[in-house]
Amino acid sequence: MKHKLGFYFKKLSLTQQVLMIILVMLIFLTLFFTFFLNKNIEITISNQMYSVMDSRQKPILSALEANEPVTFDNDLFRYLSTDSVQTNCMIEDDTIQFLTIPEHSFKNDAFYNFLIVKADQMLQEGVSEMHGTIEVDDGPYYYLLEKCISRGKPVIVASFMDDTYASEFRSSLIDSTVYVMVVAFSLILMILMIWAFSIIHPLNQIRVYISQIKQGKDVELNIKREDEIGEVARELISMKEELSKQQNAKEEMIHNISHDLKTPIATIKSYSESIKDGIYPYGDLESSVDVILNNAQRLEDKVHSLLYLNRIEYLITTDAEGVVTNMKEVVEQVVLNSAVIDPDIRLITDVEEVFFDGLLEGWRVAIENIMENAFRYAKTYIKIVVRENDIRIYNDGPKMPEDRIETLFKPYEKGEGGRFGLGLSIVSKVTKTNHYIVKGYNTDDGVCFRIYRPITQKKGHKRGKNNVGSRNDWQRDHR
Repeated sequence: MKHKLGFYFKKLSLTQQVLMIILVMLIFLTLFFTFFLNKNIEITISNQMYSVMDSRQKPILSALEANEPVTFDNDLFRYLSTDSVQTNCMIEDDTIQFLTIPEHSFKNDAFYNFLIVKADQMLQEGVSEMHGTIEVDDGPYYYLLEKCISRGKPVIVASFMDDTYASEFRSSLIDSTVYVMVVAFSLILMILMIWAFSIIHPLNQIRVYISQIKQGKDVELNIKREDEIGEVARELISMKEELSKQQNAKEEMIHNISHDLKTPIATIKSYSESIKDGIYPYGDLESSVDVILNNAQRLEDKVHSLLYLNRIEYLITTDAEGVVTNMKEVVEQVVLNSAVIDPDIRLITDVEEVFFDGLLEGWRVAIENIMENAFRYAKTYIKIVVRENDIRIYNDGPKMPEDRIETLFKPYEKGEGGRFGLGLSIVSKVTKTNHYIVKGYNTDDGVCFRIYRPITQKKGHKRGKNNVGSRNDWQRDHR
């Protein structure tokens, strides 16, 4: 039941949630007033009634204890005759003598007998005070009995009053309490509404902002807050700027890639048509066909890079959790295949047998792309160092500009000569997919690309495809 209420509450809008909180507060306050506060009000009223009667009895008790005569011609009893709230009487030897003038109009022998019985009970039990309420014909009556010694004899002074004063006091007390509660609740409600509006309004601004961005509109978001909502707003603005930048770069890249694709296609078409007509643009048939083959290879490489860039998205969603790749085997294979690219470049390897998380195919392509980039700029050597969670590929080519280093692996960034290479973008996606970091930086004699993981993460492994498996599996198979 609790789970269902929580689920229903989460489905409500913020405005509905605030209204529900207010409703719950009202119900709580009503129950609090009905069952708790109302009971305490009754106790307070009773205590007040007994306190009033006790204060009015004090002069009578003092007079009796001073052995003053009980006559109606002195100042005390003239003062008592003005008391219209309570009736005062004296019980002595089971006889009631009224002290209030005029004598109280309330006549009820059963009630007077009740007071006499209570007075006898006090004398027998040695109790000095007794109070309470009793229901009579016309409603509840409050009574207070106190014992004193007058002329050497015990005397009980009794006072009682009906519910008139209690009702007036109750109404006044309830009115005051309700007024305070209403004022307090109104203040809380006002604060709650202001707080809710301060949350709902910027959230609506964010919603409208996202909706307009989705429609392709150029809009701004102005939320000046330092709390979590402000952080979300700033992140959304930053995301929009980054997406806009990437979108512009992507459009420019597509334009340039289209141009790069059209160039070899046009060359292949032109040379093919010329050969068909018996004309050899490059001097002879063999040289002209070589031009066609070179451009076909160039076209194939570009298409392969584009297809693999899209395939990386599939690899991201592939369940590769626990799959590891033997990076020594990958590096050795890539070096073997790369050795024929430029025989004048010396390949130096310092490779330990380590395992990286991820599929073999992704790591092979990533290392190949870094090596291809290194061969493009290296002067005399390329060095590969492989350690636990760390691969470094050095070359002694020209150093990179500092602004180029910052955007080196970002997708759709323009490379050297204004061309859009996809190789390093693929490297970035492979490393991020497998939770590694890739960076480039200048060294004393060239450039280094580094793939690493700052903190070693222990994971359970499972055997994968293409010579991929756990470290224990590999060691067991090679004993």
